[in-house]
Amino acid sequence: MVASQENSTPMVDVKNVTLRFNTVEAVKNVSFHVARGKVLGLVGSDGAGKSTLLRLIATMIKPTLGEIYIDGLSVLSEKQKIKNIIGYMPQRFGLYQDLTVEENMDFFMDVFDIPRKERKTRKHKYLGFSNLLPFTDRLAGNLSGGMKQKLGLACVLVHEPQVLILDEPTNGVDPVSRHEFWEILGSMQKEGMTILVSTAYLDEGEKCDTVGLMHSSVLLDMASPSVLRGSFKTLEEAIIERIKDADGELANDTFHF
Repeated sequence: MVASQENSTPMVDVKNVTLRFNTVEAVKNVSFHVARGKVLGLVGSDGAGKSTLLRLIATMIKPTLGEIYIDGLSVLSEKQKIKNIIGYMPQRFGLYQDLTVEENMDFFMDVFDIPRKERKTRKHKYLGFSNLLPFTDRLAGNLSGGMKQKLGLACVLVHEPQVLILDEPTNGVDPVSRHEFWEILGSMQKEGMTILVSTAYLDEGEKCDTVGLMHSSVLLDMASPSVLRGSFKTLEEAIIERIKDADGELANDTFHF
């Protein structure tokens, strides 16, 4: 699926990115990079800027300041090329509720212009990963929440992107389906895919190679789960404490004279 050869260029490179909506800064001077074949998990409080940052990387919106590169391509000047190598699944993915599982897959294969000779193989592969092969004739609207999310992921994967961008894909999903969803992501990573995912579940953060902590539009920290956890018993305790510290730091920055 994805080229496995080593390349020193980061697959995702975010440089001093800021996004302003009038006087509100939704993302403030964020910089980081993600190596090829790695999983980055974005965690943080609601409204921290995680979804906005992922939309910027997915070329859905343009930054006010800064640059973003995907596989060396600029999101500002090479957007069309980037669309061919990324898969983006927002919080509310656009499945067609009145189409069956198979019809939804067929629709997205049409959108991505997948060659006819490859469609059966890809459909079997990604519906198989998602445990949806027994349900190909079921309407998407009649699927459980977890099954809908797995179908959404299968539809995003049909064009076999090099970078997968997921915005809280397991929010509200039952524990078994969450586990199955992450098993799929693990399989994709083994094939060389680079994955960026925001999550409200810190046990999912533990599954990532790197965790980025966002709060109040700022990227507070980025490190492996073990480093971010430090001496705390859990990642949750460490992150809560880091956010408490940051609120003081951010307040001091705001009212500094």
